[in-house]
This record gives sequence, structure tokens and C-alpha cells, in this order.
Amino acid sequence: MNVYPIEAGNFKLDGGAMFGVVPKSLWQKTNPSDSDNMIDMSTRCLLIEDGKRLILIDTGMGNKQSKKFFSYYKRSGNHSLVESINNAGFDVGEVTDVILTHLHFDHCGGAVLWDSVKNRYDIQFKNAKYWSNKNHWNWATKPNPREKASFLKENLMPIKESGQLNFVEGVSSNFIYHKNLGLEILCVDGHTEKQMIPKIKYKNKEVVYAADLIPTIGHIPIPYIMGYDVRPLITMSEKECLLNEAYEKGYYLFLEHDPKNQLVSLKKTEKGIRFDKSFTIEEL
Repeated sequence: MNVYPIEAGNFKLDGGAMFGVVPKSLWQKTNPSDSDNMIDMSTRCLLIEDGKRLILIDTGMGNKQSKKFFSYYKRSGNHSLVESINNAGFDVGEVTDVILTHLHFDHCGGAVLWDSVKNRYDIQFKNAKYWSNKNHWNWATKPNPREKASFLKENLMPIKESGQLNFVEGVSSNFIYHKNLGLEILCVDGHTEKQMIPKIKYKNKEVVYAADLIPTIGHIPIPYIMGYDVRPLITMSEKECLLNEAYEKGYYLFLEHDPKNQLVSLKKTEKGIRFDKSFTIEEL
């Protein structure tokens, strides 16, 4: 197995929204904000080469939205999803599976592109199966008012219409191995309904793609919960369970939204589980 971090571009979000009730004087120690109170965020995806499978976890924002839309998020940097896949030595046509942890626009936007020749939306990965789960798909396609702005029809309907949409079966609050993907998946409900958290075995170590359960190192302490979460108390419980298991079993956390820390280990302190050391995939 080979694993490649895929940088799909950086953006910014409001620091207060990202940390909910936690005071700025605390969260700015790990996530400093700009003059508009916005903090830096990455969209770091993960490409897994495993035998005949080439699996991509999440796809970033993509580039098909309007300039007005992107202006709200102060996109920055030179990274792009396709270029990063190419730099890893692959073409988008070689991707066999795309796992979408959940369907908020910053996680699935790159799955669909705008075809200016055909004047319509089209699938980015034409030879891939796209993986969600029935509960989350139904939640996203019939959104509640709180999340409606994050579930965009142009990101979802082309996937369904392509015939490439597949659902992971047997979703659970424990890690379950899925043979057709060659990895384990945990489902959590605090951030959104049935967000999927993948875990892989790599170089005899276990790596958890933490997605929006733990987006940055600043979110490792239990009460540091995003204002975006639909069920924050459930997030706290889910995060506590994962952090305890990760510490006890020596998992590494792959952070999707942390612009500086790609992969981290954990340590136990008097205040609970905390960030220990930062690594890159190559350093494992």
C-alpha cells in the first residue's frame, strides 16, 4: 500500500464559528485569526494506492462555484485537487473509488466539475465509484435549514445522475472493515448525520482520517466543538471515545483542515488526551 496526501487548496472560516463557545483567547493559541476573525483551513484529501484500487478520501471545494461564493472563504495558495493527484503520479481517470466522508461543499465540491463545452455539470472521476451512505445521502438531499447552505445540489445531483453513486452498508458507531474498500469506517452523528471516518493500516500503523470530527489540532480538547455541529453534545461524546481509543491503540490522526499539521500522535495529560507530535505521511 502507498498513501499520498492530496492538497486541494486552502481557505478561511470564521474562528468563532469553528470553536463555538470556546473563547478566542484560548483557540487563537493554536489557530490564530486575521483581522476579520477568520482562521486558515486546508482541504487535505488522502489518496490510497492498494493493489488494483486507487481510493480518494474527500475532494475539497472544487473550482466550479462563482467568484462571489469563493470570496466568502478567502481561498489561497496554489494547490488544486487534480494537480495534486497528478503530482502524486496519477491521473483522475485512474481513481477507482471516491469516499466522501460527508457532503458539505468543502468535502465533496471537487467530485463534480463544470463542463464549459457541454455547458453542464459533470463527474470529475469518470471511472470511480462514489461512496456515501443512505442515511447521510437522505439527510443531505433533504437538508434542514441549519445545514442547507452546505449541501449544494450541484455537488450532489450529478453524482446520482451519473449512476456512480454507491452506499456503504453496515454503518456503525464502531470501526467496521469494508472488504470492497479495504479499510475500516466509523460513523458519527455530531457534526452531521452519519459522517464517515475511515481508518487504514499503513506501514504497520493505523491512520484515522479525522474529517470534521477533529478538523485541526485546536479541536483535540473535548469541549472545543465547532458551532457548525448539529449535535454538539454528541460530538463531544464521539470525540472522547475516538481520542481514548486512538491513544490506547496508538492511532495517528490525519487532519483534513489543519494547514500546518498533516498527521499527529496523541498523549495523555492531567487535562485529558492532547496533541503530542506532528508528522508527515513520509515520516511514518
